[in-house]
Amino acid sequence: MARGREIEIVVADDAEGAARIVAERLAEAARAGGHIVLTGGTTPKHAYELAAELEQDWSGVELWWGDERCAPADDENSNYNMARVALIDRVSGAPKKVHRMRGELGRDAGALAYEEELGPLHRFDLMLLGLGPDGHVASLYPDQPTLDVTDRRVIGAEAKLEPFIDRVTLTIPMLRAADEVLFLVAGADKAEAAKRAFADEPSRTTPGSLVRAVDGKTVAVLDAAAAALL
Repeated sequence: MARGREIEIVVADDAEGAARIVAERLAEAARAGGHIVLTGGTTPKHAYELAAELEQDWSGVELWWGDERCAPADDENSNYNMARVALIDRVSGAPKKVHRMRGELGRDAGALAYEEELGPLHRFDLMLLGLGPDGHVASLYPDQPTLDVTDRRVIGAEAKLEPFIDRVTLTIPMLRAADEVLFLVAGADKAEAAKRAFADEPSRTTPGSLVRAVDGKTVAVLDAAAAALL
């Protein structure tokens, strides 16, 4: 465990260990209650499954999403659908409220709808994020104008990686607006991006490097392969 540039780095032996560390933190957050932001992608799926095993009562929690693909809620590309199968449907105490991003509306209408869904909420208790091999975070991609948006909480974004589906995403200020920002990163293909995001200077070429909690803590949990260059 190490600290650097306002981030705590936690390295597990393998992807299973990294998923379990994050699952334990999710279970702890579920017990505390509050507003938890989930992420999509393949890496967190197992963490959600483990979190459901560790804690069955999520009734004090409101769930949100950092980004979503513009696909139906039951589509295999839906971040919500993945979390529903891996976590929500596995717990006996259902979340107080599930704030799904309505990607099926399209990127612009979906973003406006989520702005309304957020209402007066401007801060979360726990923000779970992944990191792409290119350094992207949520659906904010390298060197894109979306990185400069500060007057919106939610925006539409064009996909830059497969699957090439438009996205709805929280903006950088909202990703940073949490008591804890928690990254989960696994795999050797993420090692270079992890170095740029967590060890190098902040850069628009690596959006993950721009996300640190404001008035909170930032933790990155990595497996040994992803942490190889740190």
